[in-house]
Amino acid sequence: MSYGRQVQTSPAARYDVVVVGGGHNALTTAAYLARAGRSVLLLEAADHLGGATVSAQAFPGVDARLSRYSYLVSLMPRAVRDELGLDLTLRRRRVSSYTPVPDDPARGLLVDTGDAAATAASFARVGAADDVDRWRALGERTGELARTLFPTVTGPLPTADEARAALGPWWADLVDAPLGELVERSVGHDLVRGVVLTDALIGTFARAHDASLIQNRCYLYHVIGGGTGDWDVPVGGMGAVVAALSGAARAAGAHLAVRSRVTALHPGADGVEVVWSDDDGVEHRTAAAHAVAGCAPAELDRLLGVAPTGPAPEGAQLKVNMLLTRLPRLRDPLVDPAAAFAGTFHVNEGYDQLERAYREAAAGEMPTTPPSEIYCHTLTDPTILGEGLRATGHHTLTLFGLHMPARLFREDPEGARARALEATLRSLDAVLGEPIEDCLALDAEGRPCLEARSPVDLEGDVGLPGGHIFHRDLSWPWLPDGAEATSPEQRWGVATEHPRVLLAGAGARRGGGVSGIPGRSAAMALLKGAGAYT
Repeated sequence: MSYGRQVQTSPAARYDVVVVGGGHNALTTAAYLARAGRSVLLLEAADHLGGATVSAQAFPGVDARLSRYSYLVSLMPRAVRDELGLDLTLRRRRVSSYTPVPDDPARGLLVDTGDAAATAASFARVGAADDVDRWRALGERTGELARTLFPTVTGPLPTADEARAALGPWWADLVDAPLGELVERSVGHDLVRGVVLTDALIGTFARAHDASLIQNRCYLYHVIGGGTGDWDVPVGGMGAVVAALSGAARAAGAHLAVRSRVTALHPGADGVEVVWSDDDGVEHRTAAAHAVAGCAPAELDRLLGVAPTGPAPEGAQLKVNMLLTRLPRLRDPLVDPAAAFAGTFHVNEGYDQLERAYREAAAGEMPTTPPSEIYCHTLTDPTILGEGLRATGHHTLTLFGLHMPARLFREDPEGARARALEATLRSLDAVLGEPIEDCLALDAEGRPCLEARSPVDLEGDVGLPGGHIFHRDLSWPWLPDGAEATSPEQRWGVATEHPRVLLAGAGARRGGGVSGIPGRSAAMALLKGAGAYT
Protein backbone atom coordinates (compact mmCIF):
# COMPACT_ATOMS: atom_id res chain seq x y z
CA MET A 1 0.00 0.00 0.00
CA SER A 2 1.24 3.49 -0.83
CA TYR A 3 1.29 6.01 2.00
CA GLY A 4 1.93 9.22 0.09
CA ARG A 5 5.25 8.83 -1.78
CA GLN A 6 5.06 10.67 -5.10
CA VAL A 7 7.48 11.02 -7.99
CA GLN A 8 8.56 14.56 -8.86
CA THR A 9 6.55 16.00 -11.75
CA SER A 10 7.47 18.78 -14.16
CA PRO A 11 5.74 21.97 -13.07
CA ALA A 12 3.97 24.38 -15.36
CA ALA A 13 4.87 28.07 -15.43
CA ARG A 14 1.65 29.22 -13.76
CA TYR A 15 -1.10 27.68 -11.66
CA ASP A 16 -4.35 28.85 -10.23
CA VAL A 17 -3.11 27.77 -6.80
CA VAL A 18 0.22 26.67 -5.34
CA VAL A 19 -0.13 24.80 -2.05
CA VAL A 20 2.84 25.01 0.32
CA GLY A 21 3.40 21.79 2.27
CA GLY A 22 2.07 18.27 1.94
CA GLY A 23 0.32 17.59 5.24
CA HIS A 24 -3.24 16.34 5.40
CA ASN A 25 -4.75 19.84 5.33
CA ALA A 26 -2.66 20.83 2.31
CA LEU A 27 -3.77 17.63 0.54
CA THR A 28 -7.38 18.41 1.41
CA THR A 29 -7.12 21.85 -0.17
CA ALA A 30 -5.44 20.44 -3.27
CA ALA A 31 -8.10 17.77 -3.70
CA TYR A 32 -11.04 20.19 -3.38
CA LEU A 33 -9.57 22.79 -5.73
CA ALA A 34 -8.50 20.28 -8.36
CA ARG A 35 -11.95 18.66 -8.30
CA ALA A 36 -13.38 22.13 -8.93
CA GLY A 37 -11.25 22.48 -12.05
CA ARG A 38 -8.46 24.64 -10.68
CA SER A 39 -4.88 23.97 -11.70
CA VAL A 40 -2.99 23.05 -8.52
CA LEU A 41 0.67 22.49 -7.69
CA LEU A 42 1.49 21.17 -4.22
CA LEU A 43 5.10 21.49 -3.03
CA GLU A 44 6.42 19.35 -0.16
CA ALA A 45 10.01 19.58 1.08
CA ALA A 46 10.21 16.02 2.44
CA ASP A 47 10.47 12.89 0.32
CA HIS A 48 6.94 11.84 1.24
CA LEU A 49 3.53 13.40 1.77
CA GLY A 50 1.56 13.58 4.99
CA GLY A 51 3.59 15.72 7.39
CA ALA A 52 2.78 14.52 10.92
CA THR A 53 -0.08 12.38 9.61
CA VAL A 54 1.95 9.40 8.47
CA SER A 55 2.56 5.75 9.15
CA ALA A 56 6.12 4.47 9.34
CA GLN A 57 8.07 1.29 9.92
CA ALA A 58 9.72 2.73 13.00
CA PHE A 59 11.74 -0.31 14.02
CA PRO A 60 14.27 -1.97 11.68
CA GLY A 61 13.23 -5.37 10.40
CA VAL A 62 9.86 -5.27 12.19
CA ASP A 63 6.71 -5.57 10.08
CA ALA A 64 4.69 -2.90 11.86
CA ARG A 65 3.56 0.46 10.45
CA LEU A 66 3.02 2.82 13.37
CA SER A 67 1.09 6.07 13.36
CA ARG A 68 4.23 7.82 14.46
CA TYR A 69 3.18 11.37 15.35
CA SER A 70 -0.63 11.50 15.30
CA TYR A 71 -2.86 8.63 16.32
CA LEU A 72 -6.63 9.14 16.39
CA VAL A 73 -9.28 10.95 14.36
CA SER A 74 -12.16 12.89 15.89
CA LEU A 75 -12.49 16.21 14.11
CA MET A 76 -12.65 15.14 10.44
CA PRO A 77 -16.19 15.94 9.29
CA ARG A 78 -18.16 13.37 7.34
CA ALA A 79 -18.46 16.07 4.66
CA VAL A 80 -14.73 15.87 3.89
CA ARG A 81 -14.86 12.12 3.41
CA ASP A 82 -18.07 12.21 1.39
CA GLU A 83 -17.28 15.22 -0.81
CA LEU A 84 -13.83 13.88 -1.72
CA GLY A 85 -14.97 10.25 -1.95
CA LEU A 86 -12.28 9.10 0.48
CA ASP A 87 -11.79 5.37 0.95
CA LEU A 88 -11.20 5.66 4.65
CA THR A 89 -12.64 3.62 7.51
CA LEU A 90 -12.76 4.94 11.08
CA ARG A 91 -13.59 2.54 13.91
CA ARG A 92 -15.21 3.52 17.18
CA ARG A 93 -13.70 2.35 20.47
CA ARG A 94 -16.21 0.90 22.92
CA VAL A 95 -14.07 1.52 25.99
CA SER A 96 -13.66 5.21 26.68
CA SER A 97 -10.90 5.02 29.28
CA TYR A 98 -9.22 3.16 32.10
CA THR A 99 -7.52 5.02 34.95
CA PRO A 100 -5.63 3.22 37.75
CA VAL A 101 -5.89 4.85 41.17
CA PRO A 102 -2.42 6.44 41.52
CA ASP A 103 -1.74 5.40 45.13
CA ASP A 104 -3.61 2.10 44.84
CA PRO A 105 -3.30 0.78 41.26
CA ALA A 106 -4.94 -2.51 42.24
CA ARG A 107 -8.12 -0.51 41.64
CA GLY A 108 -8.99 1.41 38.51
CA LEU A 109 -11.82 3.32 36.85
CA LEU A 110 -13.05 1.62 33.67
CA VAL A 111 -15.50 3.66 31.57
CA ASP A 112 -17.28 1.25 29.23
CA THR A 113 -19.70 3.05 26.93
CA GLY A 114 -21.48 -0.25 26.23
CA ASP A 115 -22.16 -1.21 29.87
CA ALA A 116 -23.55 1.52 32.11
CA ALA A 117 -23.92 -0.81 35.10
CA ALA A 118 -20.30 -1.96 34.93
CA THR A 119 -19.15 1.64 34.65
CA ALA A 120 -21.19 2.62 37.70
CA ALA A 121 -19.70 -0.29 39.65
CA SER A 122 -16.22 0.82 38.64
CA PHE A 123 -16.91 4.36 39.88
CA ALA A 124 -18.00 2.90 43.22
CA ARG A 125 -14.93 0.68 43.44
CA VAL A 126 -12.55 3.64 43.22
CA GLY A 127 -14.57 5.62 45.78
CA ALA A 128 -16.32 7.88 43.27
CA ALA A 129 -19.88 6.52 43.50
CA ASP A 130 -21.22 10.04 44.11
CA ASP A 131 -19.81 11.13 40.76
CA VAL A 132 -21.61 8.62 38.51
CA ASP A 133 -24.69 10.73 37.88
CA ARG A 134 -22.67 13.94 37.72
CA TRP A 135 -20.28 12.34 35.20
CA ARG A 136 -23.22 11.31 33.04
CA ALA A 137 -24.80 14.76 33.33
CA LEU A 138 -21.57 16.39 32.18
CA GLY A 139 -21.41 13.89 29.32
CA GLU A 140 -24.93 14.80 28.27
CA ARG A 141 -24.04 18.49 28.37
CA THR A 142 -20.89 18.02 26.27
CA GLY A 143 -22.92 15.91 23.86
CA GLU A 144 -25.30 18.81 23.39
CA LEU A 145 -22.32 21.12 22.88
CA ALA A 146 -20.89 18.81 20.23
CA ARG A 147 -24.18 18.47 18.38
CA THR A 148 -24.61 22.25 18.41
CA LEU A 149 -21.13 23.39 17.47
CA PHE A 150 -19.60 20.71 15.26
CA PRO A 151 -22.02 21.22 12.32
CA THR A 152 -20.74 24.81 12.04
CA VAL A 153 -17.18 23.76 11.12
CA THR A 154 -18.15 23.04 7.52
CA GLY A 155 -19.60 26.49 6.99
CA PRO A 156 -18.32 30.05 7.29
CA LEU A 157 -17.31 31.07 10.79
CA PRO A 158 -20.17 32.03 13.07
CA THR A 159 -19.98 35.47 14.62
CA ALA A 160 -19.28 35.66 18.33
CA ASP A 161 -22.89 36.70 18.92
CA GLU A 162 -24.16 33.69 16.95
CA ALA A 163 -21.87 31.38 18.89
CA ARG A 164 -22.91 32.92 22.21
CA ALA A 165 -26.58 32.37 21.39
CA ALA A 166 -25.99 28.80 20.22
CA LEU A 167 -23.86 27.78 23.20
CA GLY A 168 -26.19 29.16 25.84
CA PRO A 169 -24.87 28.32 29.36
CA TRP A 170 -21.73 26.78 27.83
CA TRP A 171 -20.54 30.28 26.93
CA ALA A 172 -20.19 31.20 30.59
CA ASP A 173 -18.49 27.87 31.35
CA LEU A 174 -16.00 27.97 28.46
CA VAL A 175 -15.47 31.55 27.37
CA ASP A 176 -15.94 33.57 30.55
CA ALA A 177 -14.16 31.45 33.18
CA PRO A 178 -11.26 29.00 33.49
CA LEU A 179 -12.23 25.38 32.88
CA GLY A 180 -11.19 24.40 36.39
CA GLU A 181 -14.33 26.04 37.72
CA LEU A 182 -16.54 23.82 35.56
CA VAL A 183 -14.56 20.69 36.40
CA GLU A 184 -14.67 21.30 40.14
CA ARG A 185 -18.35 22.19 40.04
CA SER A 186 -19.28 19.17 37.92
CA VAL A 187 -17.46 16.26 39.62
CA GLY A 188 -15.88 15.83 43.04
CA HIS A 189 -13.41 12.94 43.01
CA ASP A 190 -9.80 13.79 42.21
CA LEU A 191 -9.43 10.88 39.78
CA VAL A 192 -12.61 11.77 37.89
CA ARG A 193 -11.64 15.43 37.74
CA GLY A 194 -8.30 14.42 36.23
CA VAL A 195 -9.96 12.33 33.52
CA VAL A 196 -12.12 15.31 32.57
CA LEU A 197 -9.22 17.77 32.61
CA THR A 198 -6.94 15.74 30.34
CA ASP A 199 -9.09 16.68 27.34
CA ALA A 200 -7.98 20.25 28.01
CA LEU A 201 -4.27 19.48 28.12
CA ILE A 202 -3.45 17.36 25.07
CA GLY A 203 -0.94 19.46 23.17
CA THR A 204 -1.47 22.41 25.51
CA PHE A 205 0.78 23.48 28.39
CA ALA A 206 -1.68 24.89 30.88
CA ARG A 207 -3.34 24.35 34.22
CA ALA A 208 -7.01 24.03 35.07
CA HIS A 209 -7.30 27.66 36.18
CA ASP A 210 -5.04 29.26 33.56
CA ALA A 211 -6.28 32.81 32.95
CA SER A 212 -5.42 32.61 29.23
CA LEU A 213 -8.18 29.99 28.74
CA ILE A 214 -6.02 28.04 26.30
CA GLN A 215 -7.07 24.93 28.23
CA ASN A 216 -10.72 25.82 27.60
CA ARG A 217 -10.17 26.01 23.85
CA CYS A 218 -8.28 22.72 23.85
CA TYR A 219 -11.13 21.08 25.79
CA LEU A 220 -13.68 22.42 23.33
CA TYR A 221 -11.94 20.87 20.34
CA HIS A 222 -11.50 17.56 22.13
CA VAL A 223 -15.17 17.10 23.03
CA ILE A 224 -17.02 18.25 19.88
CA GLY A 225 -15.49 15.99 17.22
CA GLY A 226 -17.96 14.33 14.89
CA GLY A 227 -20.82 15.80 16.89
CA THR A 228 -20.17 13.14 19.55
CA GLY A 229 -16.66 13.76 20.90
CA ASP A 230 -15.58 10.20 20.09
CA TRP A 231 -11.99 9.59 19.02
CA ASP A 232 -11.81 6.93 16.32
CA VAL A 233 -9.08 4.66 15.01
CA PRO A 234 -8.23 4.96 11.28
CA VAL A 235 -8.04 1.47 9.79
CA GLY A 236 -4.60 1.06 8.29
CA GLY A 237 -3.13 3.74 10.53
CA MET A 238 -2.70 7.44 9.90
CA GLY A 239 -0.98 6.63 6.63
CA ALA A 240 -4.37 5.53 5.33
CA VAL A 241 -5.62 9.10 5.79
CA VAL A 242 -2.73 10.39 3.69
CA ALA A 243 -3.21 7.71 1.05
CA ALA A 244 -6.90 8.57 0.70
CA LEU A 245 -6.33 12.32 0.48
CA SER A 246 -3.34 12.16 -1.87
CA GLY A 247 -5.20 9.68 -4.07
CA ALA A 248 -8.17 12.04 -4.29
CA ALA A 249 -5.94 14.99 -5.14
CA ARG A 250 -4.01 13.11 -7.84
CA ALA A 251 -7.18 11.65 -9.34
CA ALA A 252 -8.57 15.18 -9.66
CA GLY A 253 -5.46 16.36 -11.52
CA ALA A 254 -3.43 18.10 -8.82
CA HIS A 255 0.35 17.96 -9.27
CA LEU A 256 1.94 16.72 -6.04
CA ALA A 257 5.68 17.31 -5.90
CA VAL A 258 7.91 16.02 -3.10
CA ARG A 259 11.54 17.00 -2.44
CA SER A 260 10.41 20.50 -3.43
CA ARG A 261 11.20 23.10 -0.78
CA VAL A 262 9.47 26.48 -0.92
CA THR A 263 11.96 29.18 0.06
CA ALA A 264 9.98 32.39 -0.44
CA LEU A 265 6.56 33.80 -1.30
CA HIS A 266 6.19 37.17 -3.00
CA PRO A 267 2.53 38.22 -3.05
CA GLY A 268 1.33 41.04 -5.28
CA ALA A 269 -1.92 42.58 -6.39
CA ASP A 270 -2.48 40.03 -9.16
CA GLY A 271 -0.95 36.88 -7.71
CA VAL A 272 1.94 35.26 -5.90
CA GLU A 273 5.43 34.35 -7.05
CA VAL A 274 6.48 31.10 -5.38
CA VAL A 275 10.22 30.46 -5.13
CA TRP A 276 11.22 26.84 -4.53
CA SER A 277 14.10 24.45 -5.05
CA ASP A 278 13.99 20.87 -6.27
CA ASP A 279 15.92 17.82 -5.10
CA ASP A 280 18.94 18.87 -7.16
CA GLY A 281 19.03 22.32 -5.60
CA VAL A 282 17.77 24.02 -8.76
CA GLU A 283 15.71 27.11 -8.01
CA HIS A 284 12.31 27.54 -9.65
CA ARG A 285 9.89 30.45 -9.74
CA THR A 286 6.26 29.61 -10.29
CA ALA A 287 3.42 32.10 -10.61
CA ALA A 288 0.01 31.50 -9.08
CA ALA A 289 -3.18 33.42 -8.64
CA HIS A 290 -3.18 32.33 -4.99
CA ALA A 291 -0.87 30.53 -2.59
CA VAL A 292 -2.30 28.36 0.17
CA ALA A 293 0.00 27.72 3.13
CA GLY A 294 -0.46 24.30 4.65
CA CYS A 295 2.53 25.06 6.84
CA ALA A 296 2.62 26.67 10.29
CA PRO A 297 2.04 30.44 10.64
CA ALA A 298 5.63 30.85 11.88
CA GLU A 299 6.92 29.17 8.72
CA LEU A 300 4.64 31.32 6.56
CA ASP A 301 6.08 34.45 8.20
CA ARG A 302 9.56 33.22 7.29
CA LEU A 303 8.56 32.59 3.68
CA LEU A 304 7.04 36.06 3.46
CA GLY A 305 10.15 37.61 5.00
CA VAL A 306 8.26 39.26 7.87
CA ALA A 307 8.82 39.26 11.62
CA PRO A 308 6.97 36.49 13.46
CA THR A 309 3.51 37.41 14.65
CA GLY A 310 2.50 36.49 18.19
CA PRO A 311 4.44 34.54 20.81
CA ALA A 312 6.71 31.71 19.75
CA PRO A 313 4.81 28.39 19.78
CA GLU A 314 5.82 25.82 22.37
CA GLY A 315 4.74 22.20 22.33
CA ALA A 316 4.52 20.33 25.61
CA GLN A 317 4.46 16.59 25.04
CA LEU A 318 6.64 13.51 24.95
CA LYS A 319 5.60 10.95 22.36
CA VAL A 320 6.64 7.33 22.87
CA ASN A 321 5.96 4.54 20.39
CA MET A 322 6.31 0.91 21.44
CA LEU A 323 5.81 -2.55 20.00
CA LEU A 324 5.02 -5.23 22.58
CA THR A 325 5.11 -9.01 22.42
CA ARG A 326 2.02 -8.95 24.65
CA LEU A 327 -0.03 -6.50 26.67
CA PRO A 328 1.36 -5.89 30.17
CA ARG A 329 -0.34 -7.32 33.23
CA LEU A 330 -2.28 -4.94 35.46
CA ARG A 331 -2.28 -4.72 39.23
CA ASP A 332 -6.07 -4.58 39.04
CA PRO A 333 -7.34 -8.19 39.16
CA LEU A 334 -10.83 -7.31 37.94
CA VAL A 335 -9.89 -5.65 34.64
CA ASP A 336 -8.61 -7.45 31.55
CA PRO A 337 -5.63 -5.62 29.98
CA ALA A 338 -7.40 -5.94 26.63
CA ALA A 339 -10.23 -3.82 28.05
CA ALA A 340 -7.96 -1.39 29.89
CA PHE A 341 -5.89 -0.62 26.80
CA ALA A 342 -8.83 -0.64 24.35
CA GLY A 343 -9.64 2.97 25.17
CA THR A 344 -7.45 5.70 26.62
CA PHE A 345 -5.26 4.42 29.45
CA HIS A 346 -4.58 7.29 31.88
CA VAL A 347 -1.31 7.15 33.81
CA ASN A 348 -0.96 9.29 36.94
CA GLU A 349 -3.43 11.86 35.66
CA GLY A 350 -5.27 12.67 38.86
CA TYR A 351 -6.36 16.29 39.16
CA ASP A 352 -3.76 17.14 41.80
CA GLN A 353 -1.07 15.18 39.95
CA LEU A 354 -1.67 17.20 36.79
CA GLU A 355 -1.30 20.45 38.73
CA ARG A 356 1.87 19.25 40.44
CA ALA A 357 3.47 18.17 37.15
CA TYR A 358 2.57 21.51 35.58
CA ARG A 359 4.18 23.47 38.42
CA GLU A 360 7.38 21.42 38.17
CA ALA A 361 7.62 21.90 34.40
CA ALA A 362 6.79 25.62 34.63
CA ALA A 363 9.70 25.93 37.07
CA GLY A 364 12.02 24.35 34.52
CA GLU A 365 12.12 20.92 36.15
CA MET A 366 11.29 17.55 34.64
CA PRO A 367 8.05 16.33 36.26
CA THR A 368 8.82 13.83 39.00
CA THR A 369 5.84 11.62 38.10
CA PRO A 370 5.01 12.49 34.50
CA PRO A 371 1.32 12.16 33.59
CA SER A 372 0.53 10.44 30.32
CA GLU A 373 -2.07 8.55 28.38
CA ILE A 374 -1.74 5.50 26.17
CA TYR A 375 -3.50 4.23 23.06
CA CYS A 376 -3.35 0.69 21.68
CA HIS A 377 -4.15 0.92 17.97
CA THR A 378 -3.92 -2.81 17.33
CA LEU A 379 -6.74 -3.80 19.70
CA THR A 380 -9.12 -1.95 17.36
CA ASP A 381 -7.24 -2.35 14.07
CA PRO A 382 -4.60 -5.10 13.83
CA THR A 383 -4.00 -4.49 10.11
CA ILE A 384 -0.99 -2.25 10.81
CA LEU A 385 0.88 -5.40 11.88
CA GLY A 386 2.22 -8.08 9.56
CA GLU A 387 0.58 -11.49 9.70
CA GLY A 388 3.39 -12.95 11.78
CA LEU A 389 3.13 -10.30 14.49
CA ARG A 390 -0.65 -10.63 14.57
CA ALA A 391 -0.41 -14.39 14.98
CA THR A 392 1.96 -14.07 17.94
CA GLY A 393 -0.15 -11.51 19.82
CA HIS A 394 2.02 -8.44 19.35
CA HIS A 395 0.54 -5.01 20.01
CA THR A 396 1.50 -1.38 19.56
CA LEU A 397 1.32 1.14 22.37
CA THR A 398 1.54 4.88 21.83
CA LEU A 399 2.14 7.06 24.85
CA PHE A 400 1.41 10.79 24.93
CA GLY A 401 3.16 12.45 27.86
CA LEU A 402 1.74 15.71 29.20
CA HIS A 403 3.50 18.75 30.69
CA MET A 404 6.76 18.23 28.80
CA PRO A 405 7.32 21.73 27.34
CA ALA A 406 10.03 22.34 24.77
CA ARG A 407 11.93 24.55 27.22
CA LEU A 408 12.94 21.41 29.14
CA PHE A 409 14.72 20.00 26.08
CA ARG A 410 16.44 22.98 24.46
CA GLU A 411 19.79 22.96 26.22
CA ASP A 412 20.41 19.20 26.13
CA PRO A 413 17.98 17.55 23.67
CA GLU A 414 19.47 14.05 23.88
CA GLY A 415 20.03 14.01 27.63
CA ALA A 416 16.68 15.61 28.44
CA ARG A 417 14.85 13.16 26.19
CA ALA A 418 16.53 10.24 27.96
CA ARG A 419 15.63 11.65 31.38
CA ALA A 420 12.05 12.33 30.32
CA LEU A 421 11.68 8.81 28.93
CA GLU A 422 13.14 7.23 32.06
CA ALA A 423 10.80 9.21 34.32
CA THR A 424 7.80 8.44 32.11
CA LEU A 425 8.47 4.69 32.02
CA ARG A 426 8.96 4.72 35.80
CA SER A 427 5.60 6.48 36.13
CA LEU A 428 3.96 3.89 33.88
CA ASP A 429 5.53 0.94 35.70
CA ALA A 430 4.10 2.26 38.97
CA VAL A 431 0.55 1.48 37.78
CA LEU A 432 1.30 -1.78 35.93
CA GLY A 433 1.68 -5.30 37.27
CA GLU A 434 5.09 -5.70 35.61
CA PRO A 435 7.73 -3.47 34.02
CA ILE A 436 6.80 -2.39 30.51
CA GLU A 437 10.35 -3.25 29.41
CA ASP A 438 9.56 -6.94 29.99
CA CYS A 439 6.92 -6.75 27.25
CA LEU A 440 8.89 -4.86 24.59
CA ALA A 441 9.62 -6.63 21.33
CA LEU A 442 13.11 -6.48 19.83
CA ASP A 443 14.01 -5.16 16.40
CA ALA A 444 16.23 -6.91 13.86
CA GLU A 445 19.32 -5.60 15.64
CA GLY A 446 18.22 -6.83 19.06
CA ARG A 447 17.20 -3.42 20.41
CA PRO A 448 13.91 -2.77 22.25
CA CYS A 449 11.14 -1.50 19.97
CA LEU A 450 10.85 1.83 21.73
CA GLU A 451 11.23 5.38 20.41
CA ALA A 452 10.67 8.72 22.12
CA ARG A 453 10.21 12.13 20.50
CA SER A 454 10.29 15.41 22.37
CA PRO A 455 8.93 18.77 21.15
CA VAL A 456 12.43 19.60 19.90
CA ASP A 457 12.47 16.34 17.92
CA LEU A 458 9.05 17.09 16.42
CA GLU A 459 10.31 20.47 15.30
CA GLY A 460 13.18 18.79 13.47
CA ASP A 461 11.26 15.76 12.24
CA VAL A 462 8.15 17.36 10.76
CA GLY A 463 8.62 21.12 11.11
CA LEU A 464 6.23 21.73 14.00
CA PRO A 465 7.38 25.09 15.44
CA GLY A 466 8.48 24.54 19.01
CA GLY A 467 7.10 21.03 18.63
CA HIS A 468 3.57 22.47 18.91
CA ILE A 469 1.20 19.85 17.49
CA PHE A 470 -1.40 22.55 16.69
CA HIS A 471 1.24 24.89 15.13
CA ARG A 472 0.23 27.50 17.75
CA ASP A 473 -2.35 27.85 20.51
CA LEU A 474 -5.85 26.97 19.40
CA SER A 475 -8.37 29.71 18.70
CA TRP A 476 -12.14 29.77 19.24
CA PRO A 477 -14.03 28.33 16.24
CA TRP A 478 -15.89 31.56 15.59
CA LEU A 479 -15.01 35.15 14.68
CA PRO A 480 -13.50 37.28 17.46
CA ASP A 481 -16.00 39.32 19.43
CA GLY A 482 -16.87 42.47 17.47
CA ALA A 483 -14.91 41.39 14.37
CA GLU A 484 -16.39 41.79 10.90
CA ALA A 485 -15.55 39.43 8.05
CA THR A 486 -15.43 41.38 4.79
CA SER A 487 -13.84 38.74 2.56
CA PRO A 488 -14.37 35.02 1.93
CA GLU A 489 -10.97 34.32 3.50
CA GLN A 490 -11.98 36.06 6.74
CA ARG A 491 -15.40 34.42 6.78
CA TRP A 492 -13.76 30.99 6.51
CA GLY A 493 -10.98 31.70 9.03
CA VAL A 494 -8.05 31.33 6.62
CA ALA A 495 -7.10 34.95 5.94
CA THR A 496 -3.58 36.35 6.23
CA GLU A 497 -2.28 39.90 5.80
CA HIS A 498 -2.14 39.23 2.04
CA PRO A 499 -5.37 38.65 0.10
CA ARG A 500 -3.54 36.34 -2.31
CA VAL A 501 -2.17 34.10 0.47
CA LEU A 502 -4.40 31.84 2.56
CA LEU A 503 -3.57 29.80 5.67
CA ALA A 504 -4.80 26.20 5.59
CA GLY A 505 -2.74 24.38 8.21
CA ALA A 506 -3.43 23.54 11.84
CA GLY A 507 -2.63 27.13 12.82
CA ALA A 508 -5.67 28.50 11.00
CA ARG A 509 -8.85 29.29 12.91
CA ARG A 510 -10.62 25.95 13.47
CA GLY A 511 -7.26 24.24 13.01
CA GLY A 512 -5.59 21.63 15.19
CA GLY A 513 -5.97 17.88 15.12
CA VAL A 514 -6.39 15.62 12.10
CA SER A 515 -9.49 17.16 10.59
CA GLY A 516 -9.04 18.62 7.12
CA ILE A 517 -11.27 21.48 8.30
CA PRO A 518 -8.85 24.37 7.59
CA GLY A 519 -7.81 22.69 4.33
CA ARG A 520 -11.43 22.52 3.22
CA SER A 521 -12.08 26.05 4.49
CA ALA A 522 -9.26 27.46 2.34
CA ALA A 523 -10.70 25.76 -0.71
CA MET A 524 -14.21 26.99 0.08
CA ALA A 525 -12.94 30.55 0.53
CA LEU A 526 -11.38 30.50 -2.93
CA LEU A 527 -14.25 28.73 -4.65
CA LYS A 528 -17.03 30.70 -3.04
CA GLY A 529 -15.11 33.90 -3.61
CA ALA A 530 -15.00 33.04 -7.31
CA GLY A 531 -18.71 32.33 -7.43
CA ALA A 532 -18.23 28.60 -7.93
CA TYR A 533 -20.69 27.73 -5.16
CA THR A 534 -23.94 29.27 -4.03
